[in-house]
Amino acid sequence: MSNWPPDPNKAPENNPAPNNSNNKSPQASRPLTVSSGGREWHLLEKTLMASIEEQRRARRWRVISKVLSLVTLLLLFFMLSRGCSPTESISSVDVTKPHLAVVDIKGVIGPDDVANSYDISAALTEAFKSKGSKAVVLNINSPGGSPVQSDEIWQTMMELRKEYPKKKLYAVIGDMGASGAYYIASAADEIYVNPSSLVGSIGVIMPGYNVEGLMDKLGVKDTTLTAGEYKDILSVSRELSDYEQQHVEGVLNNTHKHFINAVKQGRGDKLKDPEQNKLFTGLFWTGEQAIDLGLADKKGSLMTLEKELKLDNVVDYTPVDPMRMFLNNFALQLGSGIGSSVELKLLPEEQTSAEMR
Repeated sequence: MSNWPPDPNKAPENNPAPNNSNNKSPQASRPLTVSSGGREWHLLEKTLMASIEEQRRARRWRVISKVLSLVTLLLLFFMLSRGCSPTESISSVDVTKPHLAVVDIKGVIGPDDVANSYDISAALTEAFKSKGSKAVVLNINSPGGSPVQSDEIWQTMMELRKEYPKKKLYAVIGDMGASGAYYIASAADEIYVNPSSLVGSIGVIMPGYNVEGLMDKLGVKDTTLTAGEYKDILSVSRELSDYEQQHVEGVLNNTHKHFINAVKQGRGDKLKDPEQNKLFTGLFWTGEQAIDLGLADKKGSLMTLEKELKLDNVVDYTPVDPMRMFLNNFALQLGSGIGSSVELKLLPEEQTSAEMR
């Protein structure tokens, strides 16, 4: 039979029996011994209790770590959301005081992009309605995008100019104000550009490719099924027929006509000999050339406009996605911190200590 677990109340079998010859009671004369089995049980109990205590500590630290991480994240979000900006946000200023209202149009113009017609039109409407806004400016840096989104913003601008005739609407083009972005800018009272800005591209494009030859070399066959003779009119696996090409060109020409009419209506007699200068051919020009052609009015920036209008107070009405703003500020702060760290490491030790003093 197995001897495990040992009985703590039983003496080990290998202990010699005590000499009871001189004692009246064998039990009384037996020496007091500590059972080896009792020591083993005690050691096992201490090990188990230590393991349980260690698990409890680990659980406590996990909870504390999660709480600290959450608090740190909230503090970080709070600090970054209060980051400095060249213009003040509408939520943090008194819009009843005289100010220049700014709405940004940056990046591609599209329904799912930051520069979409719904948000931009709402921001423009709010900027015009504000009692403190003395003028409204579109701060543009965009290559263009959707003709539908551009036209909807253009229509909003024209309506607001009629509704608020005493408030001028400006457009300031930075690096680029082309295609749909210029479509929008043409609705402004005046357009300011940098001499090196890219302006124009009054045209419409529909990209397309024909990879039929490549498919033949690779042994790939197009098995597309259609219901409708021209449903696959833009397929990349075959060439357009003459009729299909004429149809697509007709669609593009019609959209182009809307673009041309909008520019003519917005710019009026400011345009200089559009046909001779090929203004509506899709060409683009520098800001300096655009002024000479009547596509823009003056050289300048947002700061130039502030000085001319004598409005030091600038309020940004651009709609902001809180998560996007947080991520942008986080990236900015992180990049700034890394840059400072690298700069300190690259500077000579004497110069670093001198600058820190």
